[in-house]
Amino acid sequence: MNTTSNKSGQASSRLGPVRVGLLGIGTVGAGTFSVLTRNQNEITRRAGRGIEIAAVADLDVARAREIVGDRAQVVGDAFALVKDPSIDVVVELIGGYGVARELVMQAIQNGKHVVTANKALLAVHGNEIFAAAREKGVMVAFEAAVAGGIPIIKALREGLTANRIEWIAGIINGTTNFILSEMREKGSSFESVLKEAQRLGYAEADPTFDIEGVDAAHKATIMSAIAFGIPVQFDRAHVEGIASLQAEDIRYAEQLGYRIKLLGITRRREQGIELRVHPTLIPTKRLIANVEGAMNAVWVKGDAVGHTMYYGKGAGAEPTASAVVADLVDVTRTLTVDPGNRVPHLAFQPDAMADLPILPITEVQTAYYLRLRVSDQTGVLADITRILADAKISIDAALQREPAEGEQQTDIILLTHVTLEKQCNDAIARIEALPTVLSRVIRIRLEDLN
Repeated sequence: MNTTSNKSGQASSRLGPVRVGLLGIGTVGAGTFSVLTRNQNEITRRAGRGIEIAAVADLDVARAREIVGDRAQVVGDAFALVKDPSIDVVVELIGGYGVARELVMQAIQNGKHVVTANKALLAVHGNEIFAAAREKGVMVAFEAAVAGGIPIIKALREGLTANRIEWIAGIINGTTNFILSEMREKGSSFESVLKEAQRLGYAEADPTFDIEGVDAAHKATIMSAIAFGIPVQFDRAHVEGIASLQAEDIRYAEQLGYRIKLLGITRRREQGIELRVHPTLIPTKRLIANVEGAMNAVWVKGDAVGHTMYYGKGAGAEPTASAVVADLVDVTRTLTVDPGNRVPHLAFQPDAMADLPILPITEVQTAYYLRLRVSDQTGVLADITRILADAKISIDAALQREPAEGEQQTDIILLTHVTLEKQCNDAIARIEALPTVLSRVIRIRLEDLN
């Protein structure tokens, strides 16, 4: 029995359910329908009124009907759904930049609130979408767009709002983390582990967005905007993937006390904001270095709270559905709140956004792992260290392998202290010009995260 005496609470309990239109009922859409149906009572108690999926739009109408039965209307025309005056909130789970953008913008123009899991859409078109939503007085919620079921958006927008965020480093793509974990544990090549990931369903048939770092860069772009109060600027992110990583570098890193992860990193600097995705050496003693398999983790450093880490499943039907439904509850709770008093989309008030530049990769400050294939002769290491010293790059650690029997060449591995990327680039160019250096220098960035 409801014994709440609060008048607004009594009023909300008398309101009918919030009617949701679901665009796309694939893996995440089906998960959302399942979670919302299964936990209906709990969700209603939290939201103050019911939330029901009233209509589903999917090109495969027959399959959609199999999933929802007679519990929701099923249509093949998504544009008809976003125009339906009886729908209060549109959940976009189609993905991509094209038709999804048109549908979201149409829903906003029709005065509907939007929940989306589409990180690509927000990273590329977020500024336009958020501006349109502000003009129409509607909300765009997107917890599911970053790190699946991990509530990192809410943590950055609300939980850490007292802090001046200093940096974020995240393992935010489960496919690449699975591949790197398998390469480390089994010593296998990238190509063989990728095939295994595809067989197990961790990697798509076309894994380009994952292995080239694009998916992680979409997510890092969104987190950077929320952390530092800047517009989303995906086109300025530096993006590298893991396709060129070699098993021997993973092995050498382990011997030196590090693990290699694909990290999305964004850091506040005096000159601007670093925004980059690339393979990164992390000390094994750091918590985030021990995140294995397809799991995600985001490490945030705030000036007041210090280090906080958020860990969990970054993909999958129900983990992502958990975030979608949480957004629906948030939207439901604030439907009657004056738009000016809602939590801003990117955490900062729209008229208080900062005009900080995204720094080019040449201006990034980090440390480096360098692997050099060299002739096994006297003076090689001295020549290399002299070039690094001339570039004002100091060495933190060095490892020189004994050449195999009968070979006249070997590997030298160097770890540097923090320096500017452009200084490292200049030094590498000079090192590669040495006649005793037999191949291109393998360079992987290194972050202590201390």
